[in-house]
Amino acid sequence: MHPFRQAVEARDSAAIEALLADDVVFTSPVAYKPYPGKAITAAILRGVMRVFEDFHYTREISGADGRDHVLMFRATVNGKQVHGCDFLHIDDDGLIDDLTVMVRPLSGANALAEAMGAQFERIQNEATGAASPSTA
Repeated sequence: MHPFRQAVEARDSAAIEALLADDVVFTSPVAYKPYPGKAITAAILRGVMRVFEDFHYTREISGADGRDHVLMFRATVNGKQVHGCDFLHIDDDGLIDDLTVMVRPLSGANALAEAMGAQFERIQNEATGAASPSTA
């Protein structure tokens, strides 16, 4: 089992963050531009943990070289089913330097976009270390 999967299933945000390279790039299923950097990626993943309900991985696929991994999952967001995949690439130091998430169906992606949009001010504040009324 990949350590990222173990950390996510344990809902251990510190362990998740420790697995991210400083220059990690996160590509969201609901945003056009990727998010570069460990701080914003870790904050987004904490936000995802707040909005996903009944999250569980269903399958794990690893490339022959051990540097590429696909983790398939299911969850619920505001009553909508979400099926998705986390695509991980591991750098020379054993850290995740690329994380791309894809989800389906469209109704689940829309629910995720709405829920994450409601989280985004808090996510930005967490990433920059600023306090906000929702986290203070």
